[in-house]
Amino acid sequence: MSDLFGIPDEPAPVRRAATAGGAEVRTLASPPANAPLAELLRPKTPDEVIGQQHLLGPGKPLRLAFESGIPHSMILWGPPGVGKTTLARLMATAFDAEFIALSAVFSGVKDIREAMQRAEAVNASTGRRTILFVDEVHRFNKAQQDAFLPYVESGLVTFIGATTENPSFEVNSALLSRASVYVLQSLNEDEMVALFERARSGALNGLVFDEDARARLIGFADGDARKLLNLLEQLNTAARTAKVDPVTAAFVDSTLSRNLRRFDKGGDAFYDQISALHKSVRGSNPDAALYWFVRMLDGGADPLYLGRRIVRMAIEDIGLADPRGLEISLQACQTYERLGSPEGELALAQAVIFLACAAKSNAVYMAYNEVRRFIADDGSRPVPLHLRNAPTRLMKNMGFGAEYRYAHDEEGGYAAGERYLPDGMKDVQWYRPTDRGMEAKIAEKLNWLREQDRKARGD
Repeated sequence: MSDLFGIPDEPAPVRRAATAGGAEVRTLASPPANAPLAELLRPKTPDEVIGQQHLLGPGKPLRLAFESGIPHSMILWGPPGVGKTTLARLMATAFDAEFIALSAVFSGVKDIREAMQRAEAVNASTGRRTILFVDEVHRFNKAQQDAFLPYVESGLVTFIGATTENPSFEVNSALLSRASVYVLQSLNEDEMVALFERARSGALNGLVFDEDARARLIGFADGDARKLLNLLEQLNTAARTAKVDPVTAAFVDSTLSRNLRRFDKGGDAFYDQISALHKSVRGSNPDAALYWFVRMLDGGADPLYLGRRIVRMAIEDIGLADPRGLEISLQACQTYERLGSPEGELALAQAVIFLACAAKSNAVYMAYNEVRRFIADDGSRPVPLHLRNAPTRLMKNMGFGAEYRYAHDEEGGYAAGERYLPDGMKDVQWYRPTDRGMEAKIAEKLNWLREQDRKARGD
């Protein structure tokens, strides 16, 4: 189930294998000649790994861990297909340790106990340490994660967890405090090319690709080494069958059903891209904003979800500096609801570009949050009598609405000096308009009104 340095999630070949409930206990061995391509290219040493040089380069953390000869518990955090499982297996080999693998998708507390019993038996009979690898550890609940703690603390197992989600949120603090967190990265283009050439010139017997075909294939894989090798294997079979030589971009397109770009809705990559879109709009860069918007559409994001985020951007980052931003954003959402894809997506793109180019102000957003904080900490102040509604005679006799000044009857339609905050509350200025766009005019008007108040009150 896990992501590797170009290695698929099928079980690795073994010299000896046993199972303990949902646990897989294995001693790793060389794959047979008819194994899948990704299995054949599985790195056998850290030096064979492509990518992750920020962790495996000379003097880097995981390189030092391998060289130390002393395993330690860790969380490997990164997107699919970057080597989390492969690193765990390489450590088991490097430290001559028993390797027990659990998948959080299929395992429960019972499986954890049985795996630990197996680790105790191995330790008692051979003295070998055990590396416990937990794939997709974020899918375990708190109780299941807590079940590992006594075995990690006693030193019975070295815990290695793999996750595609931020461990700060998905791994409980007790387990997290006992493990180092290493962040793995998607393979860059040069690394994907190196992996491509290793596979093409080796296991694929020199299958020829033109440059456009290679670029298209690497683009489809999107930094995921496992996906690249799986796609290469599909293309190899198709090209040999169709007697295609060389493989062209057109053949790649016709052979492969294009998968969506990599991110899970609700996962870190999804929210990272939303963040990039929002910050590009805020930073007044329409090209970058459009790039992230289309990237998310290409990745399968719901256009109406993006529409809701665009509406938020219009309020949070443009606000009253250009109120047209909110209007255009809402109209874009309505257009999408009426037309659907792909026509409606163009309206959303138009809104993104408008917001990126519009004057910026977060004054409304800041004022709203400031008032919320104030009210959360303040008491429940009564409404002043002159501001209260007085629909009955009794309420009028009690003074409700007395001395209220109707603004439309005042000069200029403004009751200078009138107070609207609760009695005893100091004047405040939460809304502070900027000097950009329409807010510059708003600021000018508010300054004039406050000056009229000062004059009327004799301040």
